[in-house]
Amino acid sequence: MSLISVIIPTYNRSAVLPRAINSVLAQKGTEFELIIVDDGSTDDMQKILVPSTTHHDSRGPWPMARIFHQENRGPSAARNLGIKHAKGEWIAFLDSDDEWKPGKLTAQLKFFEKNPDYLICQTEEIWIRNGQRVNPMKKHKKFGGWIFEKCLPLCVVSPSAVMMHRKLFDAVGLFDESLPACEDYDLWLRIASRYPIGLIETPYIFKYGGHADQRSREFPAMDRFRIQSLAKILSQNILTPEQTTAARKTLDEKARIYIEGALKRGKEKEADEVQKLVERETANG
Repeated sequence: MSLISVIIPTYNRSAVLPRAINSVLAQKGTEFELIIVDDGSTDDMQKILVPSTTHHDSRGPWPMARIFHQENRGPSAARNLGIKHAKGEWIAFLDSDDEWKPGKLTAQLKFFEKNPDYLICQTEEIWIRNGQRVNPMKKHKKFGGWIFEKCLPLCVVSPSAVMMHRKLFDAVGLFDESLPACEDYDLWLRIASRYPIGLIETPYIFKYGGHADQRSREFPAMDRFRIQSLAKILSQNILTPEQTTAARKTLDEKARIYIEGALKRGKEKEADEVQKLVERETANG
C-alpha cells in the first residue's frame, strides 16, 4: 500500500488544530504519516505541540505526528518544509482550520487506481461560514480534467481537498514562497497547464471560514498576487498557444480592474507596479 504524507501547516490556530489532526487520525484503511509544521506561532501552540529549536521532528501528544517548527515565513514555506521531509509517494494537505470526513484518503487512492493517468485529484467540500453551512457561489464550482482555463479567474482547487503524487513537485516546483497569499492558485496554474486534475464529487472536506485570521482579510486585494502568478507563468513560455491567449486575457482584465481600484484608493504606487508588470509581460510576449 502506498504511503501518504499528510501535511498540516499551522500558525496561531491552537484552538482548531486538534480538530484537524483528529480528522486525519480518523482515516482508516490507508498507510499515512502526519507532518505538522508550526510556522512560528505566538499563541499557546506550545501546549498543543512539543516545542523544538531545530527543524528535526519531535513527538507531540499525537504519537503518529512528526512535528517541525520554523520562524514565521508564511504558508508556502510551511508546506514546502513539510514536503521536503515527506516520505510518502503521495502528498495530501490539510489547512489547520479545516477538517476531513472519514474515508477521504481511501476515496482518493481508489480514484488513482481507477485513473492511473492522473497524478492529482481533489474532492468536493462542504463550506461552513461563522458556524453555518453555506452554498459556494457559482464562480467557486469545481471541475475535473484539463481545467487550466477554469483555474484562471480564481482558485477552484482547495489545498485541503488535494492529494497529489510527489513527482509533480519535481516537474513544476514547490509553492512560491515570495507570494504572501494565492500561493495555492499559483501552484494549481502550473500543474493544470500540464496535467489533468481529477475531481471526486463526494464532499470529504469541511472547509471553515469567516474567522478573523483568514488570509483574504489580511490581503483584501488578492488579485494583486494572482496578477503576479499570471505574469510569471506567461513569462516561462510553458503554455500552449490557447492557454497563453486565455491567461493573457485574464491578466489584462485583472490588471485593469486592480489598477482602477488602486487609483481610486489613492494607491498610485501599487497601480504603477502592476502597470509595469503587465507592460513587461506584454513586451516579452
